[in-house]
Amino acid sequence: MFFTLEGPEGAGKTTQSLLLADYLRNSGWDVVGVREPGGTAIGERIRSLLLDPRWTEMDARAEMLLFAAARAQLVAEVIAPALRAGKCVVCDRFVDASLAYQGIGRRLGVDVVRAVNAVATGAVMPDLTMLLDIDPSAGLRRARTETEGRIAAGNAGRGDRLEQEHLAFHERVREGFLWLAQNEPHRIKVIDARGPVPAVEWAIRQAVAQILRGREARPGAGGAR
Repeated sequence: MFFTLEGPEGAGKTTQSLLLADYLRNSGWDVVGVREPGGTAIGERIRSLLLDPRWTEMDARAEMLLFAAARAQLVAEVIAPALRAGKCVVCDRFVDASLAYQGIGRRLGVDVVRAVNAVATGAVMPDLTMLLDIDPSAGLRRARTETEGRIAAGNAGRGDRLEQEHLAFHERVREGFLWLAQNEPHRIKVIDARGPVPAVEWAIRQAVAQILRGREARPGAGGAR
């Protein structure tokens, strides 16, 4: 099974992806947890380029292709082998992020970004995507508060390049995510991310449990545990 978590900046994806992975492990599943961009040695190098706030001149097409390159490596090196082995994969962002950020946020077009990522992933897509929805203003406040906390602890510099984009960009990204969810309601479940962490975690567990029950009910279903 392949689960992804998506959403605007500050929606809590990283926290919830870790909690979901722990929940699945405690339920007896063999789980691989990864993040995007990154998750491999090559991907982490690409991540440093993509998120470095110094590269303000990065072209939108270059940005799209770098995300796709990191994703291609992650699928080839980690995700596809894990799925073939019957493991459960939990990924912090995946193709939907590029559709929303580059396709709609950067206005490159969803069809263009989808075509590039079909090549990058070999058409691998999640069984279920949890879209953690939050107003961009509130999400950015959260993200920047977390960044300030890391700076105070001596663990980070300024917020990343995408986090520093203007509010209108982040509003387009959110609209893009919601548009994707509207067009694929069977795969993308919208979860209100405004509440406390335990409430969001519970909503995610409910969505995941539903798809796992459906899978186990199918004849011949079964996976690594």
